[in-house]
Amino acid sequence: MKLGFLNYKKKCMKVEIRTVSSKADLKQFIDFPHSLLGSDPHYVPELYLAQKEIHDLAKNPYFKNARVEKYLAYKDNRIVGRIAAHVSDNYNDYHDCNVGFFGFYDVEDDLEVTRALFIKAKSWLIGQGVDKIIGPFSYSLTIDTGGILVEGFDSPPMVMMTYNPRYYVTHLESCGFAKEMDLFAYMIYSSTATEKSVKLEKLLTERLKRAGISIRKLNKKNFKEDVGKAKILYRQAWEKNWGFVPPTDEEFDHLAEGLKLLIDANFAYLAEHNGKPVGFFVSLPNINEITKSFRKGRLLPFNIIKLLLNKNKVKHVRIALLGVIEEYRNKGIEAVFYAKNINEAKRRNMIGGEASWILENNEAMVKGAEKLNGEKYKTYRIYSQNL
Repeated sequence: MKLGFLNYKKKCMKVEIRTVSSKADLKQFIDFPHSLLGSDPHYVPELYLAQKEIHDLAKNPYFKNARVEKYLAYKDNRIVGRIAAHVSDNYNDYHDCNVGFFGFYDVEDDLEVTRALFIKAKSWLIGQGVDKIIGPFSYSLTIDTGGILVEGFDSPPMVMMTYNPRYYVTHLESCGFAKEMDLFAYMIYSSTATEKSVKLEKLLTERLKRAGISIRKLNKKNFKEDVGKAKILYRQAWEKNWGFVPPTDEEFDHLAEGLKLLIDANFAYLAEHNGKPVGFFVSLPNINEITKSFRKGRLLPFNIIKLLLNKNKVKHVRIALLGVIEEYRNKGIEAVFYAKNINEAKRRNMIGGEASWILENNEAMVKGAEKLNGEKYKTYRIYSQNL
């Protein structure tokens, strides 16, 4: 009888939503997923310093054209959920729409908490004058991370990909959210990647060379110049993709600087036609294999050394960026990019690479992954709801 009363009392506890307004609040906001998911064998903590900078209104250039409010949910003075609501003027201007976003959504398996979080987030967004909520975007989908995992819960996420318990899907759909877009992740194993594609690397490289197209490694000694070329390509190659917003110079440079230590030039390439950049490709070492053991995502004092020493020992890469401007597509550039990536992975005895994320309506990328015997093993979903 007493146990039943306690369960009833716990269930009836009022949810209190508080705005994140101090450094102490932000620390709790960042750390909440660790207390929620720390015992999950597939959970990988985000790096604390990186998360702190993402939320820094002065350091993250996203906020020069965006507004945000962050909330923590409490029950009995204990944190049980979090969410951020934000509006991007650049997104709305580029897509000629009037939408707002949610992100950094994490919650205990308590539907009452989810409802309370979204009531607060939607109320703020309505106050900003928007008529639709989309997410999760944390913050820019084209620069940061996004999506709720809906398929593929049996393995940890790759670097800069998300992870969540299954019940997140039930919570969102119970609150009236519907699918806006699915994002696929394909695993391409070194052992089963199409041998024909790998062997074609030399042949296609020669054919491209005769057409004046060369493919080279990213030059880390001249990183700034190559980043400038990739920036132009990124805007041109992705401009027709769903959800894309051309990053400002500051946003792209900020992203590149953050990835500089992580990028391995043997997995990053530029395609040029008589010196003009026409395509780029970047695979990132899956440092999640290393950082998975970092308590609360802390790098200091010793984990940063562990990360730098083991970066080249990981068994997977994530194919994070691939763009070829429209008039140069289907000429063999993409095939050479993939082949070079696979050959390097095989040379290092790596298991393979994840191609992610790929929009469900991007038929060319889906077919490209499948031609390499890629296995669609994870699906992430962007949700939306009219306000």
